[in-house]
Amino acid sequence: MADSTLTIDPPQEQVGDTTGSAESGSRGIGRAAVLAHRRSPAHDLVEEMEQGSGERVRLRELPFLSQLAVRAASAGRSSAAVAGALGVALPSRVGEVTGATDGSGVAVLWLSPDEVLAVGQDEGRSGLSPDVWSADVAQALASEPGQVVDVSANRTTLELSGPCALQVLQKSCELDLHPRVFPVGAAVATLLGSTGVILWRTGEQSWRVMPRASFATHVVRWLLDGMREFR
Repeated sequence: MADSTLTIDPPQEQVGDTTGSAESGSRGIGRAAVLAHRRSPAHDLVEEMEQGSGERVRLRELPFLSQLAVRAASAGRSSAAVAGALGVALPSRVGEVTGATDGSGVAVLWLSPDEVLAVGQDEGRSGLSPDVWSADVAQALASEPGQVVDVSANRTTLELSGPCALQVLQKSCELDLHPRVFPVGAAVATLLGSTGVILWRTGEQSWRVMPRASFATHVVRWLLDGMREFR
């Protein structure tokens, strides 16, 4: 009997390549075909977000962003090795974001004195698998103290934008979000209501709200409720 094992091609292949191994009669699935079947944490809420958005404030999900949790000494060879692999200097203080502070490319967010979050584009756009990315950074770290973990599935990313986006956030976040205190390009871990999120200001009128994937539905509907008066 022929072997009918189903295999998934490794991340190293080009995303556009949908060919698979035919050895031993196996059925291969190209990486692009796999990516096409992904469902994000807020996938079922797209229509609700569209209906709840308007000219003054809009909400959408930015799914599948690659995310690496990196722990390394704040100074010395560890941080230098990580920065070299990422191609972005590491942030050194609370709220600082280095790299593409508007989210258009690789950005690195400060989380604690020895922990940062590197955020990159969706593999479907960049062609770079988070697995490969994390392995490259870990290899650069080598024997230096530290840790690199792919946490892409840990959080999703919501974008709240428009002239009234700040007012919506101010209803639920106790931080001072005034531009003098929280400028474009800043990010912190905080609470939105009672839910832990990473809040990242990517533009004068645009914010990224990054909750744990399991809290995506709650955070989406929480924000939609705060947007009602601006529709």
